[in-house]
Amino acid sequence: MLIFNIRGENIEVTQAIRDYVEKRISKLEKYFEKDMKNTAHVNLRVYPDKQAKVEVTIPLPFLTLRAEELSNDLYASVDLVTDKLERQIRKYKTKVNRKSREKGFKNLEFVPTDDQAASDNDDNQSQFDVVRTKRLALKPMDNEEAILQMDMLGHDFFIYEDADTSNIDIVYRRNDGRYGLIETGEE
Repeated sequence: MLIFNIRGENIEVTQAIRDYVEKRISKLEKYFEKDMKNTAHVNLRVYPDKQAKVEVTIPLPFLTLRAEELSNDLYASVDLVTDKLERQIRKYKTKVNRKSREKGFKNLEFVPTDDQAASDNDDNQSQFDVVRTKRLALKPMDNEEAILQMDMLGHDFFIYEDADTSNIDIVYRRNDGRYGLIETGEE
């Protein structure tokens, strides 16, 4: 079951908009376990040039789904972002199913915690001040799973616990489009 948290920036979220967003994104519930309650964080933004941006984040116990779309029509952006999320889920399920067939099922989990923002007072901040803090619950996984998580989140790097070594490792996207791995631990 999806619980919706819908916010609008430069737009009033009318009941018609809310109903449309909930109807479209609720199509994704078929991929979730029936007794799970998940929150879909939806941010609707309209820019002065009338471009409409829709951002959706759905934190799940095993991964975080995130997508955004920008178009000239708010409803089209909702449709596009829903399609993008559905592709992410299918890609993830295919990868998990393939892995479980290859080496047995592992219960992998990624559970982010809420962001903690620093003070908004920028008057006397130097270039080294920390302006945002994130706390992560690292779950064991291999580097392929970490790359998949990174791609689904749209990030350039991802920190995870290596399932084989229990070390904290980092995968990142290189400038040439390929991936790099930073391993921690003793040399």
